Amino acid sequence: MTILEHELLLSEQLRRVPLAELQARISKFRAVMDRDFPGWEIAIVNNKVNMYYFAGTMQDGVLVIRPQDAVLWVRRSYERACNESLLEDIRPMQSFRTLAEFYQPLPQKVYLEEKTATLEWVRLLQKYLPFGASEGINGVINELRLVKSPYELTLMQRSGVIHRTVLDELAARFIVQGVSEAELAVNLYAEMLRRGSHGVARFNLPLGEDVVGLASFGKSGLVKTAFDGPGGTGGTCVAVQSIGSAFRKLQAGRLVYLDIPCGVDGYHTDKTVVYYYGDLDDDPFKEKIKAAYEHCVFLEQLTASLLHQGTVIEEVYNKVMEQFDHQYEDGFMNGGKFLGHSIGLVMDEAPAIARGFKGKLEPGMVFAVEPKIALPGIGMVGTENTYLVTDGGARSLTGKPQPLRCIL
Repeated sequence: MTILEHELLLSEQLRRVPLAELQARISKFRAVMDRDFPGWEIAIVNNKVNMYYFAGTMQDGVLVIRPQDAVLWVRRSYERACNESLLEDIRPMQSFRTLAEFYQPLPQKVYLEEKTATLEWVRLLQKYLPFGASEGINGVINELRLVKSPYELTLMQRSGVIHRTVLDELAARFIVQGVSEAELAVNLYAEMLRRGSHGVARFNLPLGEDVVGLASFGKSGLVKTAFDGPGGTGGTCVAVQSIGSAFRKLQAGRLVYLDIPCGVDGYHTDKTVVYYYGDLDDDPFKEKIKAAYEHCVFLEQLTASLLHQGTVIEEVYNKVMEQFDHQYEDGFMNGGKFLGHSIGLVMDEAPAIARGFKGKLEPGMVFAVEPKIALPGIGMVGTENTYLVTDGGARSLTGKPQPLRCIL
């Protein structure tokens, strides 16, 4: 392979975040900091997802933003950071001592991104940068990430197409007698990878892990996990509460619950589908299953219809729950605390569609809507799709809820 051929191949593999996109994000960050923290002088970002958001690369290091400059300091890998990021100022660092030498005199107060900052990390930072006080900037970054740019939405739309193709159109061919939960989950995950999915699912909550999602058959969907999501699984083992069991095989008369995430270039979509393997007419719980599933479809459609510009998020939840059938109260969404959640660079962005969220919907916000009901002794039913808020209402990126489909 010639040098030119190598460079062409590399350029096809590296889809860099455009410089204009990075500059716009940093400019908006400064504007919100000026509004919330007048007189601020220095902010430090260490979370890998937020580093990607502002710098277009994920490395061992920190991004330091000041009113007058923004520098990505990289311990490892500096070469990769320079290759991936179009940020204009990228510098190598040996340790925080490098920062201490550069940022003199140090302001009394430093603003820190704290989402994943450990106490050990903060102590080490303060050892070399002995600031007198610090304040968190999580709220500032959450506000910026909530409304997606056209660039971000393009990536989420691509993810939505992959999601819809695999879970709505292709999944049935993999749902066969004797397949295990783990095998089914991995097969669908592989189909997404082949079509361009980035292959991980990132979460804000500490018990969320980079996993392929899950497949559950029948009652295994009722096994609660430590993660605050309505779907369940026994997992691959006690130590891994995801994917599904390699030993639980599919038999006729079982609900097949599939929650396999997808994403493109860091941006996720969320979707869940439920199939019935066998002849539902032969199931003694036929009417109970159909009624619960159809109620979930109704709730998703109702929620989506209320996602209008200017609507208070809490009001969406309240209006939907006025139409909720309380016979399902015990099995609905882990106590019915929420109907969905914002999504983007992580699966569980804030805010949720729930009580207490007073913000108003804006075009460019994206939400996963996921009403799900646990049926004791039977399994999980429900639907989930990802919706973009537009000037004219909500538009699904991942398809629409389908009638309960039987695979014979």
